[in-house]
Formats: sequence, structure tokens, C-alpha cells
Amino acid sequence: MTSSVPSASFSARERWVLLVASAWLVSGLQLDAYAHATTPELETFWTPWHGVLYSGIAVSGLTLVWLMRSRLPVIPTYRTLLALPNALRIPLIGMALLLVGGGVDTLWHNIFGIEQGLEIFVSPSHEFIILGMVLVAAGPALMLAGKPGRGLSAADGTLACISALLSVLPLHIYSLHASIFGTTFFGRGDAGPVRIFSTDAQVMHGYLFSTVLLLVPILMMGRRWRLPIGVPTVLVAVPALLMHLMFSSDDGWWPALTVAGAAAGAELVLRVAGRAVRWSADVRWFVVGLVAPLIVCAALLIAADRVVGVGWNVHMVSGLLTLVAITGGLTALIARRVEPPSDRTGTAPATPAGTDRDPAAATAPAPATEPVPAAATADEQAAATADEQAAATAAKPVVPAATAGQPLTAPDEHATAPATAGKPAVPAATAGQPAAPVAAGDESRTGVPAS
Repeated sequence: MTSSVPSASFSARERWVLLVASAWLVSGLQLDAYAHATTPELETFWTPWHGVLYSGIAVSGLTLVWLMRSRLPVIPTYRTLLALPNALRIPLIGMALLLVGGGVDTLWHNIFGIEQGLEIFVSPSHEFIILGMVLVAAGPALMLAGKPGRGLSAADGTLACISALLSVLPLHIYSLHASIFGTTFFGRGDAGPVRIFSTDAQVMHGYLFSTVLLLVPILMMGRRWRLPIGVPTVLVAVPALLMHLMFSSDDGWWPALTVAGAAAGAELVLRVAGRAVRWSADVRWFVVGLVAPLIVCAALLIAADRVVGVGWNVHMVSGLLTLVAITGGLTALIARRVEPPSDRTGTAPATPAGTDRDPAAATAPAPATEPVPAAATADEQAAATADEQAAATAAKPVVPAATAGQPLTAPDEHATAPATAGKPAVPAATAGQPAAPVAAGDESRTGVPAS
């Protein structure tokens, strides 16, 4: 019999199956983006790359149906769907966006043709598809987040890291027009002032947006788990290398390799500093947001100055690095404060940001109350006696005020129930004396029937 509250726990097999389906889906997007980047004259919807993409949507949808089958009644209702854990509700929303976006995309291409250039990044149907991919690909990590404990085994760490990468890669691809990846532009180098609306401004905004995209998966994973060594570096290096492979493979690899190496160096510096200085969790992550993007972007500019030259002057470079650090710090503060909606499955709430406690500790039994020492002083005993008397006095029922024509009498301490108008209260049995009999019809005053 299916429980009214779906289970929020998932097996390793369920998590890995959804991860494979998500990888299929995101790989289809990468192949399609690569085809558009390398074949500008592509003017048909029926391509092998679209086949991989839309078959990935189908496989992901069937996987979600398989996951829900054992967690929903035969006839699901709106209430039972809302009772699903976040690990299923969020991918389901993503799948709905994928289906809507895929259907609109087919009609859009048949009516208006294939998007070209910047049109690819502002197409409404593409926006639905990208957002849907992000939500579906986050499913395996959300499933793992319901597992107690802050530590990650090798298998769980691999799954969480891949899920985070699959979630952020569609955003990196779709924000290519505002990204540091896929370009080697570092200023023209002319003596005149830099125009406000220019390639320089677009690339500078790309630094800010890429900072957010690179930090968010690290921050979100760090909220839930203790990050294994190397995971932050992987979350930065893999997007840099894949973006270069898809969109800048004809150019040198030095930008992507510089970002990857600088990310490893930033992780090393921050881990060593974290051991040397005792910081609270919020301060530690704020420092990560400030320092890590600064190290990565500074290393990229230094490498660029040696390889191709940097055309920006000291005002542009110093201002850019300052903005990058501020953006990273604010991103860390916001990501640490955003609380996900609570599950309706009866599970314990997530650990609040800044505590970094083990969620399993919430289910640990409370410590036993320490016994009062036998050698208590006379003053302490007197104070305890006074407190007990005050508590006993407060526990006594309030005597109702006298009604008109009736005198106010003291309550009978031996009565089992308050006396009603015109009827005396029945006294309780005292030590060695039987209780007084109750007349027939008066059993309501004692709670037991008369014999």
C-alpha cells in the first residue's frame, strides 16, 4: 500500500540513473551548440544533434516517471504531487519547461527559421529549454542531499560534482555573449578612452557574470557537504576547458589552462589559510567569494599580458579586479542566505547557513538531565522548596466567583470535581476509608458507571 507521504530517500541506483539521463540531455545541448558554432549555414531542425537533445529529454522524462511510480498512488492528485520531495518536484518543473520549450522550438524554427548569432541566446524557446535542463540536472545532487551526514564518499562526491557541472554547463553555454570563455579580447590598446557601449564593456560584464556562474555550484555544495579536496578546482576547470573546446578550439589553450591552474592555486591558498585562521562558516565563505575570483582573474590577465598583450590601462584593470572581488563576495553572502522550500515529507529541515552542523545530529537523543548534587546547601534546598510550592499553587484551579445570592466558600481539597449548583461535591476516599457510594444517575460526576 502506497504511503500518503512519499519517501524522501533515494537509492544509489536511482540517483545514478537520473544522472546518466541528465548527462545524455546536456550532451545533446553541447553537441547542438558546437554544430551551430562551427556550421553557421545550418538551416534545418532535423539534425543528429537535435536528435540527441530531444531523445535526452525523452529519456529524462521516462526516468522521472520511473522514480515517481513507487512514490505516488495509482491515481495521483494535486495534493500527492505537492507532497513529493524537492528532489523530484524541482526536476519535474524542469521537465515541464523542457516539454513546453521543445514544442515551441519546433514550431518557432518551422515558422521563423533557425536563429543565428545573438538570436540564439535570446530565443524564448531556448530560454525554456536551458532552464529546464538546469533543474533536471540538479536532481541527482538534490537526491543525495537528503542523505544524512556532511561527509561525502568517493562515489557520492563524484555524483554530486557531476550533477553540479551538468546543472551549470547549460548556463555557461547560453551566456557565451557575456562570458570570459570563448574570447581572447583584452582591450584594443588605443590611447583614446574606452567607449561605454563597446566590446570592452561586454567583456568586462562577462567577467562579472562568469564569476557568479563559477562560484554558485561551489557555494551550494559547500552549504550541504564538506567539499573534498579538488572539487572546487574541478567545478571551475571543467567549464573553462569545455567552453574553449566548443567555441575557441582554433585558438591557443592558454586561457582555459590558466583558469584551471589558477583555480587550483586559489583552492590551495584558501584551504591553508582556513587551517591557520579560525573563521566562522559565513566569514570563511565570504573570504572565498572575495579572494578566489580575484586570484583567477588576475592570473588570466597576467597570462594575457605575456601572450597577446592587455590593452586596458591601470584604471580598467584595477577597477575590473575590484568589481570581480565585490561580485564574488556578494554572491557568497546571498548563496549562504537563500533557503530552499521545506519538503512536505516530514523530514527534518536542512541545516541553516552558517552552522555547518551535521544534519544527523538533529536526530540524536537529548542528553540526560544531570542529577542534583546530594551536597546541596541549605539555601539551595530552601529555594527549591519555595519554587515547588509556587508551582503547586499556580497549578490549582481558579475558584469561580460567588454568584448572586450564594456565599463564597473555600474549595474542598478532597473533592474530585467542582460542586455544581445545589449538589454537594463527592469527597474522595482517604487512607483507610472507602469512597462514598454514588447514587444512580450521578455517574457523570465520577466518570464511571454506577453498579
